[in-house]
Amino acid sequence: MAGDSSSCGGGGGGCGANCSSASAADDAPEKQLGRISIATGAGASCGKCGGGAVVAVAGGVGLCGECLRAHLFGKFKLAVTSNAMVRPTDFVLLAFSGGPASRVALQFIHEMRSKAIESWDASNSQALPVFGMGAAFVDESILSSKPRHEVELAIEDIKSIVSSLLPADKAMHIAPLEDVFSTESVDGEGRLRELVGMVDDDTGREDFLRCLRMLALQKIALENGYTKIMLGSCASAIACHVLSATVKGQGYSLPADVQYVDTRWEVPVVIPLRDCLAQELTLLCELDRLKTLQLLDKPCSSINSLVASFVARLRVSKSVPCMAQWTYIPTLNPPIPN
Repeated sequence: MAGDSSSCGGGGGGCGANCSSASAADDAPEKQLGRISIATGAGASCGKCGGGAVVAVAGGVGLCGECLRAHLFGKFKLAVTSNAMVRPTDFVLLAFSGGPASRVALQFIHEMRSKAIESWDASNSQALPVFGMGAAFVDESILSSKPRHEVELAIEDIKSIVSSLLPADKAMHIAPLEDVFSTESVDGEGRLRELVGMVDDDTGREDFLRCLRMLALQKIALENGYTKIMLGSCASAIACHVLSATVKGQGYSLPADVQYVDTRWEVPVVIPLRDCLAQELTLLCELDRLKTLQLLDKPCSSINSLVASFVARLRVSKSVPCMAQWTYIPTLNPPIPN
């Protein structure tokens, strides 16, 4: 699940213990834009509408805040519609971590659903239903050193964020990671600690937890009738996965890993933000004041963390274009059968 960095847009409720404000209340708007801009030559006029000041560059064109939002929403909507990610009869489970990527995914899928409802209400035939949606958060705090009360405050903030957008009759699922192992005869917490303790290296432990996270989402989806699972994985996160998987000798599965729709799971997994960069999503959260949280952010020496650090350095490197992280994806062509 997504969660690249921590910022708080200040919308809806107070910030949790692990939520850091992205900007001080007394910051002037121009200072905020200057601090978070990823544009070269910020302050110039928008290359699309010619109005607002440039805050980001996309495709070589400087964009103002409104045009950046339209640009990202257009990418999201195109990915959803052109790849048949969400059909009218679908029931979509959004994996929500509280980070910028999953926060933007929640906002965009909510807007698409709202527009679909408006079209349905205005239709005379009302033949096609409107897709349903829910959200899930996998609680991994059992493996964290953070005080329980801090985690509970942060989870309440997550519930507040989701409930402000989800339909009132749809549940917000909070699933402890140990539920993957829980049965009538098995202690899930004890089994989880035992298995994690058996993995000696940081990289293996991270990969194991990632797998368990997906199994937890699959369990929620199957038990509650969801037909699709939507992740907030963006181009930056996928670039990290591509590099780390290559280093670990897991390149064979990469073409399937980066597809818009992954049908290898019992409940298909979709990634509509595949073509969006992490810094663009973080910037949008700042501009739209979308509240985000970061629950688990501890230093680690795993291969995954080293690769993430490398990709992060590419973002700020003056000699490497910021789009470099996106170019990892088109080079992964699906395997051709013999």
